[in-house]
Amino acid sequence: MGIVKISDVMHENLRVASGALSRSINAQAEHWMRIGMLAELHPHLPHNELTQLLIRAEQAGGFDLHTVSTCMDERLEAAR
Repeated sequence: MGIVKISDVMHENLRVASGALSRSINAQAEHWMRIGMLAELHPHLPHNELTQLLIRAEQAGGFDLHTVSTCMDERLEAAR
């Protein structure tokens, strides 16, 4: 674990979003990082599918690149 420096504006955005969504500031930041990472890895997927991918990964043991890749492969197999 480390410290990540962010701008004051982004910290305020995190504070507002975390309050609105009943998450801690750290949990909100991690959520946005996960969604952002998945959006970069899978730019063709809409937000609702990225969210479903997060849920499947959590059910399969947690969020790491291997688990997410496995869940994505399962999603592609099911679509065939």
